[in-house]
Amino acid sequence: MASGDLLSAVRETALIEAGRPLLVLLSGGADSVCLLSVASEIGVELSALHVNYGLRGEESDRDEQHCRELCDQLGVALRVERVALDPSATGNLQARARDLRYGHAKRLAVGDYATGHTRSDEAETVLYRLASSPGSRALAGIAPRRGQLVRPLLGHTREQTREYCRARSLAWREDRSNQDPAFARARVRQGLLPALIEISPGAESTLAETAAQVREEGVLLELAVDDALARLGRERIELAALALETPGLARLVIRRLAETAVGRPCPIDRARAARVLALAGRQGTTSIDLGAGARAVLEYGVLRFEDASTESAEAPAEQRLAIPGEARFGDWRISAELGDSGEAVLLASALGPEVTVRGWREGDRIAPAGLGGSKSLQDLFTDCKVPRSLRRGLPLVEAGGEIAWVAGLATAERFRARRGQPATVSLSARLITRG
Repeated sequence: MASGDLLSAVRETALIEAGRPLLVLLSGGADSVCLLSVASEIGVELSALHVNYGLRGEESDRDEQHCRELCDQLGVALRVERVALDPSATGNLQARARDLRYGHAKRLAVGDYATGHTRSDEAETVLYRLASSPGSRALAGIAPRRGQLVRPLLGHTREQTREYCRARSLAWREDRSNQDPAFARARVRQGLLPALIEISPGAESTLAETAAQVREEGVLLELAVDDALARLGRERIELAALALETPGLARLVIRRLAETAVGRPCPIDRARAARVLALAGRQGTTSIDLGAGARAVLEYGVLRFEDASTESAEAPAEQRLAIPGEARFGDWRISAELGDSGEAVLLASALGPEVTVRGWREGDRIAPAGLGGSKSLQDLFTDCKVPRSLRRGLPLVEAGGEIAWVAGLATAERFRARRGQPATVSLSARLITRG
């Protein structure tokens, strides 16, 4: 492909347009140098960002100097960020570097910011992800746009960006770490992809086209999930109804709900989805950890998801409630009024002038009116089918060290009064917000 053809093809993507602000992430390699030149010729309101991690000593400094000289040559404003990145720290070094780079770009960009990812990068990404994580997302490759981030060179190979630079006498820097077999992506680049190209010279294009098709088809799948959730429920759904859906759609619904709960990608393979669907028909409450911090919780046939990586919510701080008076307990407002017009009617003499409003504690017991004995609040919650997620925040009224009332569930026998009886107190609990 001639360099002019590449320029025209990038124009046709409309990912970058003349007159619009664009921040190019400039490493000094051929792909980013090509992108900077293309953006300059298109006539965008151009600036560049170079991040120097200092990982290769003097070579890193020479990369930075090359970027400065190139931007001076093209008349582009350059911002250089120097960051300390510990190569001995745990985790994927290249991923940490990428996250830092994108973080700076998002902070500095007035409009979009662009990277020089090519079709070759996309092919490598598909192969790497397919080897490390199952599912169609592995095949989806790299999107041309993700929010402010655009990748205008995805339609072109790494060799084509070099041809462009050579045609315009633009020098670039080679990062030796791109060939270092210590990095998984380098092993894909040096071994796996060349082997596939030997089998089929068009392997890069085939992988990129597959990724594009999967992304398009993925939009239809997301719409199908939207439709299913509109029928089944947005956050809490009847598991028996979900189990009637086709296995693929049920799995995608489970994945959507899990990811909504944890706020991050959560791979759900067929085995994990089958474990969740197998809970249909179970009584009481049970849960399954799905990985990535997601937990599926089944409560009396209703399925929901929670973030298992965070500690369960503690009960709100206990409050003193004067009689008469009001107290705020978490998302509840508890009121005590003289007379019998409220939700529960209790003996004023048994309550005293002030009570405590608090949350459930392990070992709490109550002697419910009419039962003829006591029972644990754990059993009371189970009998009344109170979801575990709601139990800690449910207000209890305690008087003289005894639980007198569990909002909406039970009044203790010793505190119960009759309507119309003198010297009574009415207790009411009103949910004022739902968090």
